[in-house]
Amino acid sequence: MTRLSTRFPPTLTAIGLALTVAGLSGGVAHTPTGFYRAAHSPATQDGHPASGGTGPLLQDPPELVSGGGVLKAAIVVERRKVQVGDRRLYATTYNGAYMPPTLRVRPGDRIDLTMTNKTDKHTNLHTHGLMVSPRSPADNIFISIKYGQSYHYTYRLPRNHPTGTYWYHSHADMLSAPQVAGGESGIIVVDGLRRQLPPSLHHITEHTIALKDFQVEGDAIKTHPLSIGAPTNRTVNGQHNPVIRMRPGETQLWRLANIGANIYYKLHLPGVRFHVIAQDGVPVGRIYAKDTLLIPAASRFDVLVQGGAPGTNRLETLPYNTGPAGNQLPRADLATVVTGGTPLPRTTIPSRFAPQEDLSDAKITARKTMVYTENTAGTVFYINGRTFDPKRTDFTSTLGTVEEWTVRNDSDEDHSFHLHTDHFQLMSINGKTEDPSHSVYDTVNVPRRGAIVIRVHFRDFTGRTVLHCHILNHEDMGMMSVLDIVPPHTPHQKTPGK
Repeated sequence: MTRLSTRFPPTLTAIGLALTVAGLSGGVAHTPTGFYRAAHSPATQDGHPASGGTGPLLQDPPELVSGGGVLKAAIVVERRKVQVGDRRLYATTYNGAYMPPTLRVRPGDRIDLTMTNKTDKHTNLHTHGLMVSPRSPADNIFISIKYGQSYHYTYRLPRNHPTGTYWYHSHADMLSAPQVAGGESGIIVVDGLRRQLPPSLHHITEHTIALKDFQVEGDAIKTHPLSIGAPTNRTVNGQHNPVIRMRPGETQLWRLANIGANIYYKLHLPGVRFHVIAQDGVPVGRIYAKDTLLIPAASRFDVLVQGGAPGTNRLETLPYNTGPAGNQLPRADLATVVTGGTPLPRTTIPSRFAPQEDLSDAKITARKTMVYTENTAGTVFYINGRTFDPKRTDFTSTLGTVEEWTVRNDSDEDHSFHLHTDHFQLMSINGKTEDPSHSVYDTVNVPRRGAIVIRVHFRDFTGRTVLHCHILNHEDMGMMSVLDIVPPHTPHQKTPGK
């Protein structure tokens, strides 16, 4: 592992975490340096019933919290019949739960994680968005954990790692889509985001809004073959239409995360604006407000929302058409927001937030182009005319440099673009310049018959990693390439693995 320069400007100290062991569902083994706490459950306010809506009260996932700079965790992958939405179905679970525990850490922490595979298919683990080494025993997605085997991962987060929402999921070659669709995904939080807000907002209620969808075949979640456009059941934290309670004027932090395999969400809460404070785990330079947020598979937005007048509202996903070769995703209710109780003074949302590096004037050392195409049947997907080969190196970049990439979508459906190891700055979409105060991502949509331009600063780590479409059906069917990040002054190698 090679380090070079700093990753992001130093952030404020992370939130102090409670070390009390709380009740836990999900069956994760307790470890000496990890601490469990239960889901955040909003207290009953002013004698109102706990729910107040037609569905169950939103349950945040239980959390496994680091202590003393270390998070030790054990994840067992197995097929079990569990509660999924309103039904009991066979799913591919982490620790016996469709919605597994959130891993909560701080910048500079070490994650020691042992994964044991009890399924009949090989699997592995990807810590999506974490800026950690792509080499073993860290975020190496080229390894394969077979039935009955265990693998011990160790991830070291930089001390200036951005604070926000990330996630973990299977990245098994050719099996990512069925395994994630089957249930293999959970949330990671790098703590400290609230401490960057004004003091009046340090202790606001925080909710995970993890978006997972499933299709049904008999008494099981369907995993193969997966049709993206088939009817699907959308859940929040594995619940069907849960109730989120707010007080009039109250400000809450919602961690919006699309941790499903394929589909997009177009989130809307009528009459309420989403104030975005972080994108894909990285705090924005300037907070901005949106009425609607398009969230491709794998994307995350940390947002502030404020309670309106007393009443009931619907958090919904609006219809979204991915193109003539793609799918039409229908509108659906996701959660019921019930506002009531004693009003709170409405807090002014700040504008400036966290410092960010702007690559607009950076020295560009290389330019690369990635072209997305697919066959007419929509069964094979390509980058620059090639399907994925883990033994081949498709691109080589040098540590410490800044490159500009053009990702062109020459197909008739939307795709997404995801880069491992390093985030990137989105410079433009279809020639329209992006605001540099909130343009850092790890996953973005690439419009059909359109193009994006990004800039990547290869900061801290060398090794072989990947870039791909994060519609996992498309990734599994070929739309992924290998990138080798090499130390400075190392001749570019064409031989894979060197």
